[in-house]
Amino acid sequence: MMTRLVSLAAGTVLDVGPTEAVEVAAAAGFPAMGLWYDPATWSETTTRQVRSRLDATGLVALDIEPVILGRGPDPGAALIDAAAAVGARHVLVASGPAARDEVVDRVGTLCRLAASRAPGVMLVLEFLPIFSIGSLRAALEVVEQVDADNLGVLVDTLHLARSGGHPVDLATVAPRRMPYLQLADAPPARPRTTREQLREEALHGRLLPGAGVLPLAEVLDAVPDVPISMELRSRALMTAHPDPVARARAVLAATMPLLN
Repeated sequence: MMTRLVSLAAGTVLDVGPTEAVEVAAAAGFPAMGLWYDPATWSETTTRQVRSRLDATGLVALDIEPVILGRGPDPGAALIDAAAAVGARHVLVASGPAARDEVVDRVGTLCRLAASRAPGVMLVLEFLPIFSIGSLRAALEVVEQVDADNLGVLVDTLHLARSGGHPVDLATVAPRRMPYLQLADAPPARPRTTREQLREEALHGRLLPGAGVLPLAEVLDAVPDVPISMELRSRALMTAHPDPVARARAVLAATMPLLN
């Protein structure tokens, strides 16, 4: 029996579109799922179809992603509108290569936009060690400076570990600022890991819960009750389970022991 809401992260099934991803999550037994917003392909039709499938399956849209800053104009406004239209709870933002002041300015603007156009939608700033906002502390400093009620920080267990963080660090975060977690396992860190190796691992090298060494149980103990998003971007997992429903079921099966 699930003791907290468990979501299939969009990154786990990037080989299907957002409407089909709803069907995959439902068929695999997930109660919630995440949406991937591709500005080149997402349309009003996509919005209608996704909302229709969410309503039909009863699944929760936990989040929609990504807004990555520092790479020219970002689709943040469009993601906020899409989140409101389909009923997604969170919009995921990452700093990319943007300078800290630019991140603070843009995140603040998006929070104000969300407050006016999508009440109830919360933005989360995800830190990645390959980006300019690369640690929990750095992300919290941005969140504190923006000081918006609809902004939190997103902790991914892989990024927490690879940025030198530990589960005990999560006690420094006000509960209202950490609305959900992203979980994946990973092998022991390599000595002198390069930026490219970190990127490769994040995009293709994640492990199922229990297959690595990350302190997932300690993270869950440190942040009780909040939903978890299973972020399993993994080349090996896709090879082992080319069918996205089978892959999602494998992720859910590996997750359940953490919740019992």
